[in-house]
Amino acid sequence: MEYLHTMVRVGDLQRSLQFYCELLGLVEVSRQDHEKGRYTLVFLAAPGDVERAKNNKAPLVELTFNWDDNAYDGGRNFGHLAYRVENIYTLCQRLLDAGITINRPPRDGHMAFVRSPDNISIELLQRGESLPSQEPWASMPNTGVW
Repeated sequence: MEYLHTMVRVGDLQRSLQFYCELLGLVEVSRQDHEKGRYTLVFLAAPGDVERAKNNKAPLVELTFNWDDNAYDGGRNFGHLAYRVENIYTLCQRLLDAGITINRPPRDGHMAFVRSPDNISIELLQRGESLPSQEPWASMPNTGVW
């Protein structure tokens, strides 16, 4: 397993970038605007991790700016922890067998979401290419929120 990033939703992207980059000293590594989903992702790294981060070798902070929704309360601004895993199906089965709800099953062989006992959302991403779709995951519905 490899720690990837922590996602934080932000209500004012410029203000947040000023805090994280200008004041805290993190460095913007990449930015993705998603017109269809109406959101922007900005990935930040610590100064000493920039080169490693460009090669997916260092953990990042992901700022998520939803263009139409910028009021977050009750902890909704914290998004999730993300981990790259060797086999998403094997790990999800182990979690399921232990009584953990798979909130967003890995139907695509690539991504799943679960929640910790403290209700922290955890994103699991398949290392390398997506695995071929397989049951029971392919037809398993989403449960709850992630």
